[in-house]
Amino acid sequence: MIFKYIIAITALLASASVNAANLSEQDTCANAPKYIHRIGADLRGGYVASSSNHVAQDYDETGATKLHSAMSAHLKYSFKYSDVTRTGRLYPDTYQGIGLSYTTFFDNARTGSPINLYLFQGAPIIKLSPRLSLDYEWNFGASFGWKKYNPDLPPVNIIVGSKVNAYINLGFMLNYRMSRQWSLTAGIDMTHYSNGNTSWPNPGVNSLGARVGMTYTFDDRTKSSLDTPYPAVDPVKPHISYDLVVYGAARKRMIMLHDSPELLPGRFGIAGINFSPMYNFNRFFRAGMSVDIQYDESSDLASYWVDGTYGDDIKFHRPPFFHQVSAGLSLRGELVMPIFSINAGVGYNILGNPDTRNLYQVLALKVHMTRSLFLHIGYQLNKFENPNNLMIGIGYRFNDLR
Repeated sequence: MIFKYIIAITALLASASVNAANLSEQDTCANAPKYIHRIGADLRGGYVASSSNHVAQDYDETGATKLHSAMSAHLKYSFKYSDVTRTGRLYPDTYQGIGLSYTTFFDNARTGSPINLYLFQGAPIIKLSPRLSLDYEWNFGASFGWKKYNPDLPPVNIIVGSKVNAYINLGFMLNYRMSRQWSLTAGIDMTHYSNGNTSWPNPGVNSLGARVGMTYTFDDRTKSSLDTPYPAVDPVKPHISYDLVVYGAARKRMIMLHDSPELLPGRFGIAGINFSPMYNFNRFFRAGMSVDIQYDESSDLASYWVDGTYGDDIKFHRPPFFHQVSAGLSLRGELVMPIFSINAGVGYNILGNPDTRNLYQVLALKVHMTRSLFLHIGYQLNKFENPNNLMIGIGYRFNDLR
């Protein structure tokens, strides 16, 4: 199931990125290039932690191996809009593209050797000098080639329950332009692997470390130079826009029966809708409130358990529909960039059964396929630590005045 989700997401992201890039520029100067192309390579290494303490433990009888280190090599293609376009003037030096990487945890017999295929975007946070800037970059995609949990095949790996997992990365680095073509980057790097609670186990694998990279920029044939300041742009007028998102997913569920955890067989359906009035402060940021309604087929099942049934034969009476619906309000903030927006929120379910009355968190990537229509790929937690479910859907923005 997670394999189908992530393959579909990656394909849609790549397609949407190309479509958005092709549709976004209609004000370019004659004979001037709209896009500046780049290739790059990174080397990243880090210390491995986990959402569960089990990752640092030994899982086989020898007790010889502990998982503490990771290293990855990345090859990346990206493009940025030139300053002859409105997008290039609104978001100077912002780049986006597709990357491929190989990762080792130095225990490949247990974990596998994941191959990551991902989309990424980066931009300067602050210009420290004409040639030096502090940048950020995020990566999002699919990670293939894991050796998933199988208690019958030693060595046992309880890190992940899927051969394919989601890959999420965030980096902050200094970017030094050595010439018009060559740039050197160095900074810190944070990575998370997870299957979105679609398979078990799913403690999540996290790493924190360092990164170094080189990027080659092809000649853009524009008049800009290394020391040319960013051109002035017309500001985006503040206004209120409205996002409507409809999503679905599937999840695994574990419940407590007589104070003992019971992993339920199969997967359970998720469906939801968000409506978010958002105030657009400027070209980079919008924020507001969101009304969040979600149906979870696995919610409140413990209250309807058929006593004496366990394991694969566990049974439940069907809960009433509205016992599995929750409704909450969340505060949302959104970073707005070309093609992509990153939305984060914290909310509380004010309606629903006791199983859902909790604090929840949302992190979502919006991929703009047209001016108003976007693809929504999100993940929801509760209490800042417990995985809830994926949020895969589409959205539409009303009154977008950018």
